[in-house]
Amino acid sequence: MTRVAGVLAALRERLGTASPSPALDAEILVAHVAGTSRSALAADPDRPIAPEELLALESLARRRLAGEPVAYLTGRREFWSLDFEVTPEVLVPRPETELVVERVLAALGDGGYPAILDLGTGSGAIALSVAHERADAEVTATDVSAAALGVAKRNAARLGLQNLRFLEGSWFDPLAGSRFDVIASNPPYVADGDQVLATLAHEPRAALVGGTGGLAAIEAIVYAAPDHLKSGGWLIVEHGAAQGAAVRALFSAAGLAAVATRPDLAGHERVTEGTLPR
Repeated sequence: MTRVAGVLAALRERLGTASPSPALDAEILVAHVAGTSRSALAADPDRPIAPEELLALESLARRRLAGEPVAYLTGRREFWSLDFEVTPEVLVPRPETELVVERVLAALGDGGYPAILDLGTGSGAIALSVAHERADAEVTATDVSAAALGVAKRNAARLGLQNLRFLEGSWFDPLAGSRFDVIASNPPYVADGDQVLATLAHEPRAALVGGTGGLAAIEAIVYAAPDHLKSGGWLIVEHGAAQGAAVRALFSAAGLAAVATRPDLAGHERVTEGTLPR
């Protein structure tokens, strides 16, 4: 009889050349097909794996070996300790983007009833995490992709979050006349032709590529942000590790003050912020 311990060991070895985290991937996939948790698997290594579970696991293993992200295989990804639905219509939420959520919450301080905007929300990771932390906030999330907004709306409904509105359109297009206390975004910032795109082939290209130099989307956001920020409001943008200096220059040219870049847990420049002077 095939048991958990043996299946995990075989899958770890099989994924070793295709994944930077074969042990974790194996645990997530086996737990997924078994309908249980990773901790439950660890507690019961002799648990039998049924033939139909093995068939499902084989299909998932082949897709993972072809480079498909684990989150697309399971349809789920944890972000900010919340469980998000993830589909190929949206980027897989990544740990470094949690820094954006941290900076948004810091910018809000203790002020009540803030208005927050998340541009290019995708799965809703930033918008929903902030809405979860600040029940008093009015959070607006936009995306040019109707399919992505569908994912975000389903995530909001499943998490029971009601202090949000979702608008379809490119960046600020659906927001004429609106101003916010904080505007946040994890926009496309990979340069067209960057070799890293080969490893991201299964994720939506439009959510990844920011033009020839990778800064086109960030430029568009920063240029228009002052017209949508309240006095003293903050713009907070994620970007590539080598883009900090260029993004700071864009912020300053747009008239934003107190411009600073925050590092992620790996020490890479990751999130730049600035405020509209009062």
